Amino acid sequence: MKAAIINVTGYGGAELARILAGHPELEVAAATGRSGAGRRLAEIFPHLSPVDLDITDEFEGEADVVFSALPHAASAEKVLPLLERGARVVDFSADFRLKDALAYREWYRIDHPSPGHLADAAYGLPELNREEVRSSRLVANPGCYPTAAVLALAPAVSGSLITGDIIIDAKSGVSGAGRGLSLTTHYSEVNDSLRAYSVAGHRHMPEITQELERINPGPDLRITLLTHLVPMTRGILVSCYAPLNPDVVGTGAGAAATITEAYADHYREEPFVEVVAEPPSTKQTLGSNRCCVYPTVDLRTNRLMAIACIDNLVKGAAGQAVQNANLMLGLEETSGLGQLAVYP
Repeated sequence: MKAAIINVTGYGGAELARILAGHPELEVAAATGRSGAGRRLAEIFPHLSPVDLDITDEFEGEADVVFSALPHAASAEKVLPLLERGARVVDFSADFRLKDALAYREWYRIDHPSPGHLADAAYGLPELNREEVRSSRLVANPGCYPTAAVLALAPAVSGSLITGDIIIDAKSGVSGAGRGLSLTTHYSEVNDSLRAYSVAGHRHMPEITQELERINPGPDLRITLLTHLVPMTRGILVSCYAPLNPDVVGTGAGAAATITEAYADHYREEPFVEVVAEPPSTKQTLGSNRCCVYPTVDLRTNRLMAIACIDNLVKGAAGQAVQNANLMLGLEETSGLGQLAVYP
């Protein structure tokens, strides 16, 4: 089967090309990138020399699935004609993640270019929406922070194990900011430094709220998301806190056992989510499509603490996109995604 990558020259697109190079049934047949148009892919990314391709300015051919790794607004502009041609599309941008066009306007400061397509797009977190992804021709690949945060909280929200007052403390490596030049991501600015950003509200907040409310529309969720930039290349760690619902889980050691069992049951059949026995580190997911989740209880405050780690460029972007494409194409969900984490 043939795949095309729109904007292969960003971190997400390059990581996608790397993963697809080892896919047993999907071959990268075309790749675009305005900054690299007319050059060989290996000229820009020598590590991708086995993917023997010329980068073009536009994609005009046919493919079984098209991945768009463009930023928001620019992605919708390219995706809409592809959908009209009947293509299957996995979109990395935020353009089709939010179901509410007004929310998109509020958080992205532009009018949505095609609000009529929002209802048709599947939110591509397979652990929540597997069957919806299978039947869709347009999948909105989730953001990296929402992937980690929603997977950390889904079992607790689904079972009403917590009340609605949720705090998400999130930290990301610098590659999450993309490959474009920015003063805030220069080496001398981020090295030996840790800072919070988007304190007034991160764009991924409505996405997290939307998906958690879809899991369980009952509780009134009050979510605080605070994001931080960490001086490392890749990886996300989220620490989520919420008061337990004593009517469901009780208190003390019994509540802790109930939480652990609920998480283990929720993810028992999931190929890429592992409930771990110790607090995980980002190294445990580096280069893999794995998400490590560690749930525990602060017995002094009767509060859930749920920690999740992912590689922001794999489960948080390109790996998840391949997982979604596999489902859309009727392939084995894990195809091409068997990479173990890189250590050290």
